[in-house]
Amino acid sequence: MDIIPDEQTLWARQQRYLVPAVMPYYQEPLDLTHGRGLELYDRDNRRYLDFFGGILTVSIGHAHPDVVHAVEDQVHQLSHTSTLYVTKPMVDLAERLAALTPGDLEQSFFTSSGSEANETAVTMAQLATGASEVLALRHSYSGRSALAMNLTGQASWRLGLSGLPGIRHAHNAYCYRCPFGKKPETCGLECAQDLNELIATETSGHIGAFIAEPIQGVGGFITPPDTYFQEASDIVRRHGALFIDDEVQTGFGRTGKMFGIEHSGVVPDIMTFAKGLANGLPIGATITSKTIASKYQGPTISTFGGNPISMRAALATLTVIERENLMLNAQVMGERLRDGLELLQEEFPFIGDVRGKGLMQGLEFVRDDKEPAPDLVLRFFEGTKVRGLLLGRGGLRGNIVRIAPALTVTKSHITEALDTMREALTELVQQDPELALLQRTH
Repeated sequence: MDIIPDEQTLWARQQRYLVPAVMPYYQEPLDLTHGRGLELYDRDNRRYLDFFGGILTVSIGHAHPDVVHAVEDQVHQLSHTSTLYVTKPMVDLAERLAALTPGDLEQSFFTSSGSEANETAVTMAQLATGASEVLALRHSYSGRSALAMNLTGQASWRLGLSGLPGIRHAHNAYCYRCPFGKKPETCGLECAQDLNELIATETSGHIGAFIAEPIQGVGGFITPPDTYFQEASDIVRRHGALFIDDEVQTGFGRTGKMFGIEHSGVVPDIMTFAKGLANGLPIGATITSKTIASKYQGPTISTFGGNPISMRAALATLTVIERENLMLNAQVMGERLRDGLELLQEEFPFIGDVRGKGLMQGLEFVRDDKEPAPDLVLRFFEGTKVRGLLLGRGGLRGNIVRIAPALTVTKSHITEALDTMREALTELVQQDPELALLQRTH
């Protein structure tokens, strides 16, 4: 095998040695080398303001000293044992999660990713209820395992595979594109009510689980009314289902509350976590009540679940979030960010919708009659990259900009990001006669 010389680009080497499904952002992918706080740097030491945080994973900023210290300390003591042994970091984190989560959720199982956490949750629900059928939502994303891909409500993320029986996808609360043609002032939560029809016509009537994200992440930060989960959880529970709350992206202060579901006042039966819990180290967690956990009979194991390094990183991350009151910062800075984004929407009418909560905000790019405009997102992305701002993309049609800075974001960071976005949006208008005409007639 020929070795590609070091002087050739890292991207060329990746294309040769990694599977083509691994596709980074941008026409010329970034080669990032180091970061601190909300700043990232590439091989040429160019600075980028990170407003996506590794897909909502870097909760408290890159290389946070508390996390670095915890990881370094743990590496020098013990790096791995597996769940076959008892370790203090694993038990400490389980106890911490029991104290933080609502209701009687108390017993955890640790894994390495959100996909595994969701797999665990579904299995728990099926064993506890004795029912195998599962309800998920359209536009959802649950992970990349076989079950998680089938739970996912987006064809593009199923890799062309589908076929696990017993999974049905309900309408989601996509208010900007309401499948029932309603507006906020006429909404009767038809999307939630339709669960009754779905269960009656497409299932056996006895459901094991209903899994949903409080705000759909990969789906494009689709944000339901707070009353949606009140209605939906009541309906599915009447049919025997347990409510699995997927907090992989919304958890740990991201929305201005510790967990996204808290905005609705609903207490889930099972919750799943990953991403931001350990500020970038691999982790997954599933928590439920003692009653439900008692039905999850083993033996079972997760080789890397409960890894002491990830556990210490998670404990340090939670300590920083609570000590520095970062939930409040997410709320206050999130309102500041939202106000700025809504001003951009007024100025640039192809921003059809602004939505989200806290530091989880999305922009939907459209043309006439709400036609999705993924091409505009791609061009906007190149414009923000050149100006040193990193954002995320999402949505079924790729026309959503996802904005999610670390919870440690400041006023100056938000001002810089909004100014950069305005510059990139202005460039779009200058380059596109159709957008220029739309802006003049707006």
